[in-house]
Amino acid sequence: MFRIPISRRLVVGGALAVCFVSGVGGAQEVRPVGRFAVDGGRFLMDGNPYQIIAGDMHSVRVPRAYWRERLHAMKAMGLNTLTTYAFWNVHEPRPGVYDFSGQNDLAEYLREAQQEGLNVILRPGPYVCAEWELGGYPSWLLKDRSLVLRSNDPKYRAAVNRWFERLAKEIKPLLLKNGGPIIAIQVENEYGAFGDDKEYLEQLKDELIHVGLGDTVLFTSNQGPDLAKGSLPELPAVVNFGSGNAEKSLRMLKEFRPDGPQMVGEYWAGWFDKWGEEHHQTDGKREAAEFRSMLERGDSVSIYMFHGGSTFGWMNGADSHTGTDYHPDTSSYDYDAPLDEAGNPTYKYALLQQAIADVTHTRPAGLPPMTKRAVFPVAEKMLSASLWESLPKPVHSTVPLTFEDLDQNYGYVLYRTALKPGDGGKLVLGGLHDYAQVYVDRRLVGTLDRRLGNETLELPRVSAAATLDILVENTGRVNYSHAIRGERAGLTGEVTLDGKKPKEWENFSLEMKDVPQMPMRPLPCSGPCFYSVAMQTETPADTYLDTRHLHKGQMWVGEHNLGRFWSIGPQFALFTPGPWLKQGTTTLRFFDLMGDATEKVSTATEPIFGAVTHDRESQ
Repeated sequence: MFRIPISRRLVVGGALAVCFVSGVGGAQEVRPVGRFAVDGGRFLMDGNPYQIIAGDMHSVRVPRAYWRERLHAMKAMGLNTLTTYAFWNVHEPRPGVYDFSGQNDLAEYLREAQQEGLNVILRPGPYVCAEWELGGYPSWLLKDRSLVLRSNDPKYRAAVNRWFERLAKEIKPLLLKNGGPIIAIQVENEYGAFGDDKEYLEQLKDELIHVGLGDTVLFTSNQGPDLAKGSLPELPAVVNFGSGNAEKSLRMLKEFRPDGPQMVGEYWAGWFDKWGEEHHQTDGKREAAEFRSMLERGDSVSIYMFHGGSTFGWMNGADSHTGTDYHPDTSSYDYDAPLDEAGNPTYKYALLQQAIADVTHTRPAGLPPMTKRAVFPVAEKMLSASLWESLPKPVHSTVPLTFEDLDQNYGYVLYRTALKPGDGGKLVLGGLHDYAQVYVDRRLVGTLDRRLGNETLELPRVSAAATLDILVENTGRVNYSHAIRGERAGLTGEVTLDGKKPKEWENFSLEMKDVPQMPMRPLPCSGPCFYSVAMQTETPADTYLDTRHLHKGQMWVGEHNLGRFWSIGPQFALFTPGPWLKQGTTTLRFFDLMGDATEKVSTATEPIFGAVTHDRESQ
């Protein structure tokens, strides 16, 4: 179809509307908001030039009780726009089963942003990356092995269309033209790093329009070298890059779209951590200077992340650039951001706030208050239960079933098969995703780890009939590269022992989507064990659970899944929000793959990380 070149086209994003603005606890004030549009190289709000000064913050990584104060801190730093994703796998955990309640109430999050005087840029994917499990895709999509993610496959497109239709019911009322804060919607996410199928991007854009989300500014977002592959000629393009790369990346954008707006969709002023690798800190002074320079030139910029928060539960993703490497992300998503994981302002906050104030000729607001933090006594005596005594009814099969075959998203699967006298030799777990502990008659004989690229183990030969158990953890599905298309969890390939394939398997599904509830006793436990311990929390406040005396597993506080712990670091404490604690006594429950008599939990008021990548320069 005929398209008007971006240099001559006015991209309109919403009719005259009314929005509601208030401070925390303040009375609502009505003010008119005009149309948001792109006119050549400018953004316009109500016909006037408008510079977007934005930051990323994700509702599901911030406890709902803290949404408002974090948004208030965003506004106080001088930002005028919230950038955020919609995570498909959060909102549709099972096919056709949707959840937009409680912590997942995306519409309420956006309304609270509007009440703080913030506009919104929404990034609904369907692929979001974000160091998030499978890049935001529901893992149940992979049960159908013929379905192809990020493609024009009809089954994939049908699932995406249903997701967009349901999402639109939540957010269409929040478009600017309807009185809401949403001024722009991103089409896909850094698609140019994955492919160059323009028909795929066109169909996504058309579907957003079809469900009623096209009456706003639609745009694409890519890294500099990928702009041509991941953009559409009729939509504005923005560029993403890390600190120190502004001049080069913005030059690429200018060369690619000489008459389009100059905008940074993601300015990476920090970085994320991976298990077994170093903790990251970046140079805030250099970032603030570069940020100031971009604002002075009139560029629009969104900081990734303004506040990272925590990847609670099982939702961390994993990096893979070649498809064979594997780097799972930690539960902490601190990101060395202007607000730290607990929401406290870092030295970066003040530097960026001053830069914005200087360029916009405004007086900077005061720094947000530090969060209330405390240490709490944790009982020394724990109740425990062995996994071996808590197994559900198995599913029988002739080959090991993947998590997706078992309709399971996260957690663990225990694979069991029988050994005959004389069995043993080389055990090969083809396509191990992601971490396995191997037992013969419940005795641990070895561990295999996808991070390290090992899938084979020498199994001692048994003199009598025995049981082979393989306990496999989904440590986080890959969220980047073409590897996502085959990111099933569990034993995904061929399993052989001494060159032969066992033909009878029991598959025990251990999703642990809810708090573990089973009888526990005040007795020692070793191996894969569940634990319960009381923490005295007479006056709830934020704290960190020190996990340095634990091994590898998952932690719950009350009814909330805090995330993963792993003794390899670099994260050695789990952020525990005060609103999730009970007044009086709060129960901690955790599962440890390698439980023993040394299990111990304590609390701290600060995060505990391992070695850093770069020392912070003196402030």
